[in-house]
Amino acid sequence: MDAALANLLSPPVLCFLLGLLAGIVRSDLEIPEAVARSLALYLIFSIGFKGGVELAANGDLRPLLAPLLVAAGLSLLLPLPAFGLLRLLTRVSRVDAGAIAAHYGSVSIVTYVAATSFLQSRGIRFEGFLAAVVAVMETPAILTGLLLARAGETTGLDARRRRELVHEILANGSVVLLLGSFTIGILTGAEGMRRLEPVVASGFQGVLCFFLLDMGLLVARRFAGFATMGAGLLLFGLLMPLLGASVGLAAGRLLGLSVGGTALFATLAASASYIAVPAAMRLALPRANPSLSLSLALGITFPFNLVVGIPLYVAAAGRLVG
Repeated sequence: MDAALANLLSPPVLCFLLGLLAGIVRSDLEIPEAVARSLALYLIFSIGFKGGVELAANGDLRPLLAPLLVAAGLSLLLPLPAFGLLRLLTRVSRVDAGAIAAHYGSVSIVTYVAATSFLQSRGIRFEGFLAAVVAVMETPAILTGLLLARAGETTGLDARRRRELVHEILANGSVVLLLGSFTIGILTGAEGMRRLEPVVASGFQGVLCFFLLDMGLLVARRFAGFATMGAGLLLFGLLMPLLGASVGLAAGRLLGLSVGGTALFATLAASASYIAVPAAMRLALPRANPSLSLSLALGITFPFNLVVGIPLYVAAAGRLVG
């Protein structure tokens, strides 16, 4: 409870709640889209670069292999229980269930950033190579989601649209930037951090606050989509992150990660994509209803993880590993 209260009263979470309140009361408060995108790019670059620097300090890339393989496996498999839970709790079509399941097998980079901020505020260390794990977990779930939705939905794509889908997945901007900045951090190491520290470290919390303010405004705009949801969908949006976190905690424990690393693995498994997967689903499953996936991932699961989930996963990791 102390950790949850501390997280709730932290500047980033309070900024998110401020944006949410401003959107609900229909304030004209707004962060220009170009600025919001710049904030997101900064956060992704900072996370990747700092992770690469930490890995360079260890001088050993071998510990990275097992977590990457496990992360890819989790991303491939998590859509399966998500799909089953959706079919059990809701009446959504198979196509919509497959699309939603893909979102919940992938990850939210913003949720990961918020979790690292929470860990740092409490002085809990974590493995820097987990930044690479984020990138690996972005895309495998898309394949599983497409297979679940129905093979016929994807075989109907012509050659041009299939190429567009593959390019959308492999060249996703957030993945490219995250992996690129991670590599730069490895190559430049401590000297690179010395040069960029005022940018990637000192200003991180402030930028995160403005970004989460914009996220709160965005979530408030999605409230209209909740009218199309039943109780089953709302329940799914709360249960699936807990299920994913449980799997992530077990994986982190088996991999021998630290308390912070295990908590981050759980956070990734509990999160849902609202950037990379929607773009891919738009091409591959045009019949799927995007408002269902985005309203769930952004309007239910993201706030739950931000306010309640992250402190819960950290506490569980402490008991499991500590």
